[in-house]
Amino acid sequence: MDVFNASVDKKLFTPGPLGVSMTTKQAMLRDLGSRDTAFIDTVKKIRSKLLDVAGVPAQVFTSVPVQGSGTYAVEAVFHTALPTTGKALLLVNGAYGKRMKKICELAGLAHQTEIFSENMKVAPSAVEEILQNDPSFTLVAVVHCETSSGIINPVSEIGCIVKNHIPDASYFVDAMSSFGAIPLDLQASKVDYLVSSANKCLEGVPGFSFVIARLDHLLQCKGNSTSLSLDLYDQYDNLEKTHQFRFTPPTHSMLAFQQALLELEQEGGVLERGKRYQKNCQIIREGMKKFGFREFLDSSHKGYIITSFCFPKDPKFVFEEFYHRLNEKGLVIYPGKVLDSDCFRIGNIGHLFPDDMTHLLQCIKEVCQEMEMSFPINN
Repeated sequence: MDVFNASVDKKLFTPGPLGVSMTTKQAMLRDLGSRDTAFIDTVKKIRSKLLDVAGVPAQVFTSVPVQGSGTYAVEAVFHTALPTTGKALLLVNGAYGKRMKKICELAGLAHQTEIFSENMKVAPSAVEEILQNDPSFTLVAVVHCETSSGIINPVSEIGCIVKNHIPDASYFVDAMSSFGAIPLDLQASKVDYLVSSANKCLEGVPGFSFVIARLDHLLQCKGNSTSLSLDLYDQYDNLEKTHQFRFTPPTHSMLAFQQALLELEQEGGVLERGKRYQKNCQIIREGMKKFGFREFLDSSHKGYIITSFCFPKDPKFVFEEFYHRLNEKGLVIYPGKVLDSDCFRIGNIGHLFPDDMTHLLQCIKEVCQEMEMSFPINN
């Protein structure tokens, strides 16, 4: 029996976990010890390559891998970069911004949450007004791509405003679903901490996340964390001294990620991968528009990571049935409702190509007809 059977693999049109290449999967078919010299070399190469992908110099930034999903790294930044005497400003316009709020609440970290409409970008002018009235914040956090809707927030403009008004504060960008596909100049954007995950646009497998941290900020954070496992400074310090994780590392995930980074380079880097995702997105948006589906966001939003579509008004549309019928055809979209609005989401990232998007559209048409919905949909 084959270890892998690509014929039964489902296509994942989700924000994560995502489909990956067969060669990335096969890279996991090795067992290495955490102190094996081959694995230590892998960790070193990954940390260095992440800085290359981020486009930042090793003299100014460092990369710190963290065991666990992206949320672990987000929480590690708050525990490490925000001292108990500090205060965070959280700029929220979706579910992942709200998750930051919950992290701060449970950790007992002082914070102020500014809520923006879930179908609007965080407004730089509003951020500037907040900071003019209260310059006491020691950390400002925002999500780059709010994957609950697909919005791309203006993180570069926000970063410049933050540093203009509170230059000593940390600027933290959650780039979970954008890093590796949407170019971002970290230095020009004044970013001090950026977080992403192996299993997003870099097309690795789940198992770890990572932080790109400005060294001069991170080095001031010794002793801040009240969590042992989420102490980003301690993780960094141990990696620098021994090139090893403090606790059991995700060896197989990191072997897969090393292969995924090679394939990113072979594709042409961030810009070329972004072009593929843009083409995927264009096919879905144009096709769904022809079918009569309405996007949640208006045409001013140019994101290409994931697209949210409003539930059709057709009384025969039941999302659970729609989802399961697609699933039976081997196609997985994002089920459930993350936003306050009734929407479903179709992701364009991961190991997906234009032919996959065209096939998904054909299956969506078939499912609508099987459900006896009026077609094209009348919204």
